[in-house]
Amino acid sequence: MPRKNPHRPFTPDPAQMAAWPEVSGNKINGLGESERRRPEMVYWAPDPDDIAHGDAQRWFFTVDPGIPDFAEARIKRQEIFAAPMAELAKTPAERAPDEWTSLLDQFIADGICEKIGVAEMQEAWVYEGTKVSQSRVILAGVQHDYAEISHAPAPRAGAEVMQQYNRAAMAAKSIASWLRSEGWEAEPVTGPMTSSLTMIPAALAAGFGELGKHGSIIDRDLGASFRLGAVLTDAPFAPTPPVEHGIDGFCQSCRICEDACPPEALSPVKQTVRGVEKWYVDFDKCLPFFNQTQGCAICIAVCPWSRPGVGPNLAAKLARRAERTAE
Repeated sequence: MPRKNPHRPFTPDPAQMAAWPEVSGNKINGLGESERRRPEMVYWAPDPDDIAHGDAQRWFFTVDPGIPDFAEARIKRQEIFAAPMAELAKTPAERAPDEWTSLLDQFIADGICEKIGVAEMQEAWVYEGTKVSQSRVILAGVQHDYAEISHAPAPRAGAEVMQQYNRAAMAAKSIASWLRSEGWEAEPVTGPMTSSLTMIPAALAAGFGELGKHGSIIDRDLGASFRLGAVLTDAPFAPTPPVEHGIDGFCQSCRICEDACPPEALSPVKQTVRGVEKWYVDFDKCLPFFNQTQGCAICIAVCPWSRPGVGPNLAAKLARRAERTAE
């Protein structure tokens, strides 16, 4: 049984539950399905009318967090979206794939993002009913301010999430604009309403760590406390390989996020989702608390890997343990 929790028991607002559809979000996600298939959009649709949980998504925006940061962040987000990108140069620049990828490090050096990677596009990441024609996806990670996110689920943590979503959107547009100035078409993809693809599996393929028990990526350096932006392009970047640091095994024996989750939406074991065994968050349990707190974020805030400086030390410790086991 989970330990005592200051946010438990949790009772969802009846007005929110009145907006819920009869279909389970877990069913839409493919929980328990043994066959592989493309994902369906379950939440954060650009047009709420396109999804079963559209009214629940609309309800999210009726919650008053009591601080002005949310409204300011939404205004800033619209400014980012409205900002023009560079004109497409007539002649595409030509470079070796490794050189293209190495140039992305400049976005880290300039403080636009904290991590960047590239993956070859896979149809399995693209939402059912949509199409992605580009061959590459660039992923940019922006890290939360731990002092702010650690207050989850208080409104100031939600405001921090929104601020980093804005940074991720800015990173995606900056990278896409640069590529256009180099003569390559590029499409920025921003969360949470990504519209075309699921960014987590793409980021895992691009070297952003491993999937954690809380359903978010755990990266060696960023922990679970970061947001993603993406860019779709055909520019011939060399992919950055996936990595393993023993995080999956660590999650199997750690219960911190399980105990901290108010609606008990996290499972101690992996589950089969669309033919893949993976860590999975119970959508129907998670979303009501998520909505009422304007984003929750407790699980990523309490994750041991999210504490500044802890990740590299943990990874080194797990590597040493793996070496001893292999002897």
